[in-house]
Amino acid sequence: MSGVFITFEGPDGSGKSTQLKLAAEYLRAKGYRVTTTRDPGGTAISNQIRQVLLRPENTELFSQTEVLLYAASRAQLVHEVILPALLAGEIVLCDRFIDASVAYQAFGNRVPQHIIEDINDYSSSGLSPARTYLFMVTPEQGRARVLGRSEQEFTKNLDRIEQKGIDYHQRVLDGFEHLAKTEDERIMRIDGTQSVEEIAKTVAHDLDNFLKEAYEPI
Repeated sequence: MSGVFITFEGPDGSGKSTQLKLAAEYLRAKGYRVTTTRDPGGTAISNQIRQVLLRPENTELFSQTEVLLYAASRAQLVHEVILPALLAGEIVLCDRFIDASVAYQAFGNRVPQHIIEDINDYSSSGLSPARTYLFMVTPEQGRARVLGRSEQEFTKNLDRIEQKGIDYHQRVLDGFEHLAKTEDERIMRIDGTQSVEEIAKTVAHDLDNFLKEAYEPI
């Protein structure tokens, strides 16, 4: 496989989606072939699963169901989009991947981490990102960013996951912190409270250095 798989992670409101877009623009301007996608989502089938997962009224969704739906969406994305792009020699930038399941489901929902890892190793056919950018903000900072409105307005416009309480989102943040410490060679932890421009510059600099070693275009 000659392509490179890179993921963008972080709690809600961390700015990861914005930074993925800026990174894609930067790489394309330098002549790289880039595919961007998101997890859950990224394909017609995966997007249908995403709707089930995030619909606010689906409050009856059990943790086991959530784990399996995320894994199913991921399996479709991996085999329909990510692997073909990597085999074609492209750089694939993905908004969330298995790290998010560890943070949100193992830490947030308290599902045993080994279950999350085993299920997702199968669903992804063992695919793992070569590089991950992890943007960190507190639950309170993320909440203020999502809509920039009062708490009352905020709860009216959030998806099922975003509507969960601060305690849940603090556990998610703890999960990302755990991953940053245990997989520090792959994961680059970035302070998400910096300006968009400062963060984009940091990511671009690291991409330049990383791709010199990890990517050989075909």
